[in-house]
Amino acid sequence: MKLRRARRGFTLERTGRQRRSVVRGFTLLEVLVAATIMAIAIGTLLASLNTSLANAARLSERDRATLEAKRLLDEILTDQTVPVGAMLNGMVAPEIGLPEGNWRAQVTRFEAGRGGPGSRLLQRIAVEVTWISGRSPRKAVIEGYRIVKAPNPGEQQ
Repeated sequence: MKLRRARRGFTLERTGRQRRSVVRGFTLLEVLVAATIMAIAIGTLLASLNTSLANAARLSERDRATLEAKRLLDEILTDQTVPVGAMLNGMVAPEIGLPEGNWRAQVTRFEAGRGGPGSRLLQRIAVEVTWISGRSPRKAVIEGYRIVKAPNPGEQQ
């Protein structure tokens, strides 16, 4: 048997019958180029995946903060004893998952005019939830309104 260099790969010749079979394969240079291209593609893919995961986590934090603000707003809306001008604040529960999260809420009079005793007044409730995301502070603000009866003379609103 003789081994002879062919155009691509090697040709195996047998003496006698003239049977030829071509052994084909990739050169080392082709394998290295393919590996380099794959490494660049995988690196780019992982970088974009990392960015997408960070954005998803940030959105998830904002969703949790908005839900917590909505829960607090609902709680204040139903509590008619919270006076106008009151500033409420507190820490966000750890199970919510907002790092260094706190909240504040304020009830203000929305309408400037004042009706007589027993008339209806519109109050504005603003709730703000703040937290730290990475190194920067973030906040979610939500507002709601409620109608209350004007206090009778001598009652505190």
